[in-house]
Amino acid sequence: MNGYFLSASILVFVVGLIHSVLGEALVFRQMRRGSFVPTDGGGVLKESSVRILWASWHALTVFGWGMAWLLLWLARQPSPGAALPVLGNTIGASMLAAAFLVFVGTKAKHPGWAGLLGAAVLVWIGSTVT
Repeated sequence: MNGYFLSASILVFVVGLIHSVLGEALVFRQMRRGSFVPTDGGGVLKESSVRILWASWHALTVFGWGMAWLLLWLARQPSPGAALPVLGNTIGASMLAAAFLVFVGTKAKHPGWAGLLGAAVLVWIGSTVT
């Protein structure tokens, strides 16, 4: 088993879980007015914008969990073969780009960049040791 891929998988899953839980607690709870999907943009955002923001927020978590599942699958492969460079580089580059966006977009104040960068590094190390 590839421990780097396994570690990256767990890290990506945890980052996604924290992302959705804290998003609900810190952002969307204040926008919710008795409905499952938040709708109150506080005079700044239209209802439709709040809805797509909420959906996109959680879609990002789902995509992250999809990558976590692929990393778990890769971790369990005795010999991933030709798929390893393509999958490893794609997942690693995606995590690195996301880390950069969060870092720049929040001026490094949001901790998500560190988890995404850590996952990118673990994936690239894991791609070289298999």
